Amino acid sequence: MNTITRFIIPLLLLTLAQFAQGQEPYERRIENLEQLREQVPTQEKEALKQEILGIEERLIDGEISEAESRRLKEEAAGKRARNIEDRLAMIEREIALLERNEGDVLGTGRRYTDEGEVTAINIRFNDEDIFGWRKRDHPVRYDRRTYSDLVVAVGFNNALAKGRSLEESPYKLAGSRFFEIGWTWRTRVFKNSNFMRFHYGVSFQFNGLKPEGNQTFVPEGGQTTLQEFEYDLDKSKFRMDNLVVPVYLEFGPSRYREYKDHFRYSLDDQFRIGLGGYAGFNLGARQKLKYDREGERAKDKLKRGYNTSDLVYGLAGYVGVEGVLLYAKYDLNPIFENAEVDEHNISLGLRFDL
Repeated sequence: MNTITRFIIPLLLLTLAQFAQGQEPYERRIENLEQLREQVPTQEKEALKQEILGIEERLIDGEISEAESRRLKEEAAGKRARNIEDRLAMIEREIALLERNEGDVLGTGRRYTDEGEVTAINIRFNDEDIFGWRKRDHPVRYDRRTYSDLVVAVGFNNALAKGRSLEESPYKLAGSRFFEIGWTWRTRVFKNSNFMRFHYGVSFQFNGLKPEGNQTFVPEGGQTTLQEFEYDLDKSKFRMDNLVVPVYLEFGPSRYREYKDHFRYSLDDQFRIGLGGYAGFNLGARQKLKYDREGERAKDKLKRGYNTSDLVYGLAGYVGVEGVLLYAKYDLNPIFENAEVDEHNISLGLRFDL
């Protein structure tokens, strides 16, 4: 047993110590490195081109002077030249290490490809891999044109009709509210300017109306009208649920921020305005009633066909700073089909891009 133990333990220690770079033959890894070596100058020159375009844009916008522009360009050129020198030196050392050890390099290694760096740990025995693990480290994207946000909006809701002001509305101004939640994407329109963006996504809208007085919505004869309720109402609330696709054209300044290996346009503390619209369909309508019926408290939740428009479409806009915005939307479609007076939903509130 002692003899076996003395043999196995050194063998295990030797095996665990043999970490090699990658799982493919080392000749293939050297070939990948040589290909990357050819690409390094082109990659850095393209990055320098983008940096210079960004500097030119800042000069045109009046953010920097001509002298500052020249200084920034010289710094960018020097940085990219050093990047080329350092990256090539790293690759040359990697190739020399692989060739000298014929691929059997101890420790954790990184393999460079045109897709980024790969961290790999291998355990080898008798020139064969018996265990391997690898993780691809994708490089930071130099320029990111699209961002995404969770959008939440809340505020007051009501309905407009031809020849009728909001003060004459049969719905409570403070009691009628809306809520919206969705996911949006914001994409820069121009390659070298962030002043204009497309803002688009998908949202759920919940539009509520509270009738004045002791009224409820009653569907009959293909129409939905407000009628007096037979009992004293404590609460009467009507809600329409919509799924829509909003699309905006957004304008506003941004801050250009340059980092070691990438740049970004930041909207932190920046003014934004968006104009556009939305289209989708109605998911359903429901009415909630609370009232006293012969001394007993009653609660009704009614989900029926209230003759609401199946298709929903309208205009919307927002204005504000960073992620806190004043938000308004207006349905071009009528709330109820076949109504004697066409009413259009209107909302005003706050929107938060999180």
